[in-house]
Amino acid sequence: MKHVRSLIVLLVLILAFVTACSSGSNSGSSGNTSGSSNTSSNTSSNTSSGSGSGNAPSADPVTIRTVIKDVSASNPLYAQYFDALEAALLEHEGLNVNFEIVELAQGSYAEILNLMLLSGDIPDLIYFQGGDQPIAEQGLLEDLRPYIENSKYLKNIMMEHNIKRIESYPYLLWIKPVTPKVPVVRADWFNGTSTGKALLDNPTPDNYYAFFKELVDSGKAKFGITVAGDLAEINFIFNEAFGITSTWLKKDDGSYEYALISSAERDKLAFYNKLYKEGLFDNEYMTKQWDTKEDAFYKGDAGVIVGTAGKVVDLYEARMKELNGDNAGLMVLPPAKGVSQGFGATDVTKESRGFAISAVSEHKDVVFRILDFLASPEGQTLDRLGFEGQHYNIVDGKAVLTDAFYSEWVASFWEPIELNTTIPVESSLLGATAQEALEMPTKYFKEDNNFAIPEQYVATWDALTNIYKEYATDFITGKKPISDWQKFVDAWYANGGTDITKYANDLLK
Repeated sequence: MKHVRSLIVLLVLILAFVTACSSGSNSGSSGNTSGSSNTSSNTSSNTSSGSGSGNAPSADPVTIRTVIKDVSASNPLYAQYFDALEAALLEHEGLNVNFEIVELAQGSYAEILNLMLLSGDIPDLIYFQGGDQPIAEQGLLEDLRPYIENSKYLKNIMMEHNIKRIESYPYLLWIKPVTPKVPVVRADWFNGTSTGKALLDNPTPDNYYAFFKELVDSGKAKFGITVAGDLAEINFIFNEAFGITSTWLKKDDGSYEYALISSAERDKLAFYNKLYKEGLFDNEYMTKQWDTKEDAFYKGDAGVIVGTAGKVVDLYEARMKELNGDNAGLMVLPPAKGVSQGFGATDVTKESRGFAISAVSEHKDVVFRILDFLASPEGQTLDRLGFEGQHYNIVDGKAVLTDAFYSEWVASFWEPIELNTTIPVESSLLGATAQEALEMPTKYFKEDNNFAIPEQYVATWDALTNIYKEYATDFITGKKPISDWQKFVDAWYANGGTDITKYANDLLK
């Protein structure tokens, strides 16, 4: 396998080199390719090349090819943003750059991105939302630790979990507060139920069941909850209540067992099956994407959805009010309570999403200087506040946020807890509901005991994950009875789970 992987890496590097050489660009740009477009035609000539090493001024801007989920140059707001970022980099850093936004086809972002990267089309700056490990293992992503160590701003805004994650996995950076996903419901619907108070007072799985059932039986919603394609979102609510408090659970004899083969997981899936059979858990949850999940919530098909704590909740609330009136504000529901309570342990082995720099980019220093600038007061002012006159107005020397800020503006890069902008901000960057969503998980914070899967077990781990997904789906939908649980556990151990469990116990003891 190592020889095959090495050959793949060599072929990708050769293809990337040939692509770069054939583009005919003096600035090192790969030029316009199918499915990509420039956001501007910056031609200023009074700056350095942006390498960060004092190179002679360049008459041409350095083109930085960038791919980010849901970011398109055809979106006027993003076109405006990257134009403004280019101008800010020129003014404050002397960097003469031109962002070329790479457009991807519709579908699974992680899968389509990886296909593009493995074909040899590797942008300079890459946003990952899953699927980064296979790319990193092939040597295609840059180790960010030396850049961060020598940074001017970034190292000062990283939080404890960021520091731990970058040390463990140095290819992905995502400076945001710990933001698990939290359940939200229309406040007017919640207030119109008889089961809502009991849910807040004692949010057991049974009380969640009763609440979902009332939402459906009353005709408010078609189903109690929907999720985007898998169990990750609903697990934020129920995992700890059923005893799934970490990735590896410590048993009475002191040994560790993988949580997803435990009796706690069996009981949780049996509960999901009950919701599914009674139509309280969307029977089409497996085919839902993030957008169709949200549409089901806005239309009233789903009573509850789960969204990332913080700004995402602001966007949900603004959209809900726009479609259903000002009374249709949202409220955050607590995590279910049982064996334990919380939104799940926090994995500090790596970032689950974030920005990476291509290891074959000719402009790695320039790309990092861009990321570092975005951590500066000037960069934070643009990225966090948006545009003056549109997302905020200056009143008595302070930035007063507009309705457009809360309804449409999302920071594209870094969101450290401490806001450090060039302009003092009069109010919170989050609405009241979103602020509650961000604060609620902090009282439940705990670190997970997860660990990075060693390379020799990666293929095995992927196979075991697929076995779990297949059985879990069948248990929930009723294709297999929960009494077949031991068959699943035996299959998991037989296909490599025994070796990985031994490795985990040697590591965690």
